[in-house]
Amino acid sequence: MEQTNPILFWNDVAMEANRQSHTNGKEEQTGPTMSSRAQAIVHLAMHDAWFAINPGPEAPLGTYLPPPPDTPGQPATNAAIASAAYCTLASLFPSQRAYFDERLSAAPKSATLDLAGQRYGLLIAQALLEARKDDNDAKDTGYSPSTGRFRHRPDPDNKQGFHGPFYGLKPHLFGTQTVFELNPPPSGGDYLSALAQVRREGIKPELTDTLAGGGSRRSPRETLTGIFWGYDGAKGLGTPPRLYNQIVRKVMEKQEAADPDPTARYARLLALVHAAMADAGILAWREKYRYDYWRPVVGIREHDESMGPAGSDQTAAFSADCDPFWLPFGAPKSNEPGTKNFTPPFPAYPSGHASFGSAAFQMTRIYYGTGAAGADTLCDGLEFVSDELNGVTTDNHGTVRPRHSQKFREGLWGAIRENGLSRVYLGVHWVFDAFAAGDTNFTQNIGGVPLGMKIAEEVHTRGLKPPV
Repeated sequence: MEQTNPILFWNDVAMEANRQSHTNGKEEQTGPTMSSRAQAIVHLAMHDAWFAINPGPEAPLGTYLPPPPDTPGQPATNAAIASAAYCTLASLFPSQRAYFDERLSAAPKSATLDLAGQRYGLLIAQALLEARKDDNDAKDTGYSPSTGRFRHRPDPDNKQGFHGPFYGLKPHLFGTQTVFELNPPPSGGDYLSALAQVRREGIKPELTDTLAGGGSRRSPRETLTGIFWGYDGAKGLGTPPRLYNQIVRKVMEKQEAADPDPTARYARLLALVHAAMADAGILAWREKYRYDYWRPVVGIREHDESMGPAGSDQTAAFSADCDPFWLPFGAPKSNEPGTKNFTPPFPAYPSGHASFGSAAFQMTRIYYGTGAAGADTLCDGLEFVSDELNGVTTDNHGTVRPRHSQKFREGLWGAIRENGLSRVYLGVHWVFDAFAAGDTNFTQNIGGVPLGMKIAEEVHTRGLKPPV
């Protein structure tokens, strides 16, 4: 059934653009940083198209950018939304222009027939794109990795470069003005505990027999959790912001089911969510390359001081916590048979998944009045199917994964925690990349979960007003 609400209609189109951009080989707005930025631009354009024409209590501070000048005639809202979405999408994803043309012709309430609305939406799109034109890209030209201990280096099992080393250096923020700085990753016993956890729970299945002694190993449920939250730029799936949007959509539509016209609330919440994720991308990447912290695949293999490019044999005995041949289960290389799972090409601390997910979910919790620490009821009665586990997507061996329907019994609060832990089960993150071990309320200033939550709170408080 065709979607008739204009915000949800174009949200569907925007998410399909993300999926296709990681499938068609054109490399437009790919990776977690550029895709979160692109989606924020599109959703802020739709938001401003609505609230410039229909100011109201949902946006007491008005639009993200100053409204464009009046156009001749009275612009129709649906036409303005369609034009703003179409023009930003066509600029960001030019290879998909034919798809956007087809969607524009099917847009709700003949959006193509109102010329005043079309012009107004075009002005908004142009203003958004102009405002963001100086944002940094994710290229690694001019970047050189360190050879020091505890520093990030590429996955030794996959040839790769570095994603976004300069992305967070000049933050043009979408709704925050504070540049949040995290405390350093833990050391000593807390670090060794995290190493032992990911070494056992994140190991490549073929290497499980190399683990000595007792202790927990990854369970089938934990494997399921790791894959559920994947979306690591895979073909046919896209990036984590698309997954978080899918979950927020279900929660939002349930919460607004009794509203005869929820368009204003849809426009507001989706703009808040995507702006928060865009800021999470900027600030998480700033912290990633500030700390330049190694991933488990390097940290476990080079734990003994004799290992690695800066290694020298100064120890009396080889450390039992080091496994020079350890490999992770890896971020799922879905829908690409014959390829390897991998460790993402950027530093570990903080986790991007944890930062994006907590920003999106905490924003939704705040919007619906459940922002305090602890379980919420926002997901009651809902079930979620990840595209990683939909009965269609294949793993990197070409095997079709089963369909898995999941409930978040602690609401979005539980989803925040599970999303962060999922990366440990894939072996691509330390637990403290998400949050400090044992920090059940995420109050310590360690990891992507507290970072994303703080960003959500400030974006909401500022009401989508950019820094001045």
